[in-house]
Amino acid sequence: MAARKVAAGPGLRLVIFSLCLSGGPASGGKMKVVEEPNSFGLNNPFLPPSNRLQPKASPVPPVGPAHLFRLAGKCFSFVESMYKYEFCPFRNVTQHEQTVRWNAYSGILGIWREWEIENKTFTGMWMRNGDSCGTKNRETKVHLVCGKSHRLAQVSEPSTCLYALTFETPLVCHPHSLLVYPALPEGLQRKWDRVEQALYEDLITEQGYKKRLREIFEDAGFYQAARETDGKKTESPEPVFDSLDKCNQESKKLSEDLQRLKDLLTRHGVAYEAVLAEGGDGKQASERIPVETSPSALPSKAGHQVLRGDPGTRNDSLWRGRD
Repeated sequence: MAARKVAAGPGLRLVIFSLCLSGGPASGGKMKVVEEPNSFGLNNPFLPPSNRLQPKASPVPPVGPAHLFRLAGKCFSFVESMYKYEFCPFRNVTQHEQTVRWNAYSGILGIWREWEIENKTFTGMWMRNGDSCGTKNRETKVHLVCGKSHRLAQVSEPSTCLYALTFETPLVCHPHSLLVYPALPEGLQRKWDRVEQALYEDLITEQGYKKRLREIFEDAGFYQAARETDGKKTESPEPVFDSLDKCNQESKKLSEDLQRLKDLLTRHGVAYEAVLAEGGDGKQASERIPVETSPSALPSKAGHQVLRGDPGTRNDSLWRGRD
């Protein structure tokens, strides 16, 4: 860098600094501005820990269809407007502002937590426990759809701090690629068979069936157990009705379910205990109701028994092994 003194009138001196570039003066070439977006805050292993995004929790281990595990350890990006989104299957989803502002935003939109299951099929991956957003944390649901290649195809924000991503992959193009039953270990498959058998024989209600299926999915790690607060599971709140009509309707429905269960117990010759009333001391009186067992009331072991969760015929070993 050289300095020249140029006279610009009596008593006035102007100091001009000129930048000399190799190969010619500064006016002889164009200057190219390269923007380096703030886009690798969480998944870049070369950044020191102090410069990375700080997640609130660690991702759970990969679970679900085994053929999708090959996506673990990879990341896929999608740029929309001034934001770059990065989806790392079985790990996290992040968002990065593509500007050169000194405080460009980078944040965590969710960390791999559990699957969404509908109609006994995996339909999406839930990324939870993202950065704080007011009184809650950011969450992202990733929809898996068939595509010719692995790519993050779409990003939206259906509601505040809740994001929806669409991920295309050829790994889910087969019609059976996202079925839940084949992804279960053998022991839980047998447990599911027994639940299907119990529903087929009307030994459990539809509500009880759904509850048992959820327990199986939790045991497999597809669902996370009931959310906990301070290390303790929160109790389910009592139902609240906003009108007397709704309360009466629910009461009538429960009475019908109760009568249906009594009829089932009677049909299968199972004695049961009925709570009659609550005494003045707060104790409940009960009466054990015996039921005579007739050969015709017992379930038949003959004939084929087709299970809804697993195609094919099951023998009576399932009946003897049910819960």
